[in-house]
Amino acid sequence: MAEQTILVIEDDADIRELIRYHLVRDGYAVLESPQGEDGLAKATSTTPDLILLDLMLPAISGIDICKQLKANPLVAGIPIVMVTAKGEEADIVIGLELGADDYVVKPFSPKVLLARIKSVLRRRRPPSGAKTTTPLKFDGLEIHEGKREVQVDGKQVELTYTEFQILHFLAARPGWVFTRYQIVDAVKGEDYPVTDRAVDVQIVGLRRKLGAYGKFIQTVRGVGYRFADSAQEAEE
Repeated sequence: MAEQTILVIEDDADIRELIRYHLVRDGYAVLESPQGEDGLAKATSTTPDLILLDLMLPAISGIDICKQLKANPLVAGIPIVMVTAKGEEADIVIGLELGADDYVVKPFSPKVLLARIKSVLRRRRPPSGAKTTTPLKFDGLEIHEGKREVQVDGKQVELTYTEFQILHFLAARPGWVFTRYQIVDAVKGEDYPVTDRAVDVQIVGLRRKLGAYGKFIQTVRGVGYRFADSAQEAEE
């Protein structure tokens, strides 16, 4: 398999060198950037396989960098792992809302960081010999796993990676009730460090983007969420 390239946007030279050392030793090609503007330029000119992004950067914050990357169709599909000392719940929620694929808090174990990177890259890689599947249909809502597309009344809706994973996971099992942590395990992998609140934020975003069909995602008080079997059930 061709060598995968990771862009590290980190202003701390010691941390950047630590990350670079372990990535190179694990077989990755590494691009480095000490600040945001340079990182954005490198991302668009080289389109790396993954971006490690610090939130606390000079001049332009990691949050703003993430927003710009996700707004640019040329690089919007590049997975982002945020690496930061900010571990409060609000920061984790912001990162997920922006479309970050994972969130690692400093200080971190290099082994854990590498495991997260491999997990994100594995989720992004299409399976060998993958075939286009029949879309899931619920009235005017269509969810196509093979194409990773969602259409509402014939119009395509743009979802983040995590939003699509959650939607497809629930819609593929209509009527089944899942806890927030079951949803996290299914779409991110076991032991992913995310809060109940972060899952709720993803659901709120999904409902908003799906418009009238957001009602299919039902809250089961005290338990979690389920996808309605039918429009009639969704109205109840």
